[in-house]
Amino acid sequence: MLILVAAAALLSAKVAKTAPATQGNPLADPNFGPVPGKSYLHDDYIGTAPPFPANITQPVAATSTGSPAPDDVLWQNLLAAEWIVYSFYQYGVETFNSASFTDLGLPDTTYTRINEIRDNEAGHLRIFQNQISPASIKPGPCRYDFAAPVGGDAETFLAVATFIEVSSMLFLTGLVQTARLDTTRGALTAVSQVETRHEVWTLLDVWDEDPFGGPSDTVFPYPNEILDLTNRFVVPGSCPSANPPFPNPSQHLPPVGIAANTLSVAPGSTVQLNFTDVDNLPRFESGSDYFTVFFHGLNVVSLPLDTTAWPAQPINVTIPAEFDAKGLIVMVIATEEGAPTLDSVVTLPVLFLQQPAALGTVVSV
Repeated sequence: MLILVAAAALLSAKVAKTAPATQGNPLADPNFGPVPGKSYLHDDYIGTAPPFPANITQPVAATSTGSPAPDDVLWQNLLAAEWIVYSFYQYGVETFNSASFTDLGLPDTTYTRINEIRDNEAGHLRIFQNQISPASIKPGPCRYDFAAPVGGDAETFLAVATFIEVSSMLFLTGLVQTARLDTTRGALTAVSQVETRHEVWTLLDVWDEDPFGGPSDTVFPYPNEILDLTNRFVVPGSCPSANPPFPNPSQHLPPVGIAANTLSVAPGSTVQLNFTDVDNLPRFESGSDYFTVFFHGLNVVSLPLDTTAWPAQPINVTIPAEFDAKGLIVMVIATEEGAPTLDSVVTLPVLFLQQPAALGTVVSV
């Protein structure tokens, strides 16, 4: 079986060298290449060469002049995000080896699992490409900088991987709420289950943690705001000119981080917020009301926020103590309780990772 998988990888690599930039791209044919669910290439291929379709990196031009399908923009956004997720795991496969993880005391299957997750993510690329109608472009990858947050440290890679898997579940549940077609909702739900399995593996085998995240994962209604957070990995100016904007649309909201000396992001903790982009700072209007709005599971809690002393004094927020320390807590600053509309949100979300607790102050953003 591994011989067949390797042969498929070599064949698709050969095709990649001759694929035109956009017009005539073989990926425009949904039947081209190994099919996710029908090929073990997207299950258990082990190797550093990018598996299909990630070895064909040009955007796929529209091949029809008809109207785009109702969910084309959703799938374009998700494909662009998936290029980031896939590329992160491909970086891990290329940067590390089995000894990188066994030297940390982890099981000797750890590197194999990272290969398998990479393969699953490559399968997601092809699934998402095929969900975009022929009337819309299929985005290609940008260049990504994972060396800055990860470097050559295997443990840091695993920490970021844990955060990425939790975030993936978050934006997938958000996209389900914006989808127009039932088939899209079903596909998104199916993919989210795979991300859950990846996360369960990291909690059990890597961190030796309880894998259960409470009775419900967190639901956040504005998925493009979560997708916007992934832009931190994109090298500015590196995306193909044919790609649509990502995310589309974007509110270009100010990003928020937490202070470097933060000790805990558990429920009941007080956290100092840092606004990390000096060229894109929030504008708090005098006399206006602001709220910190927290999302956890299916719960939404709003607390009044005093912004009058900022920026002379930092803004501190307290994570609601009534939440359980499971899964993920999301916070935005909004002009209305509950952040009931997209326009009411005035900052990008802050994600407070709860499991494992030791990673909460390391990867929460």
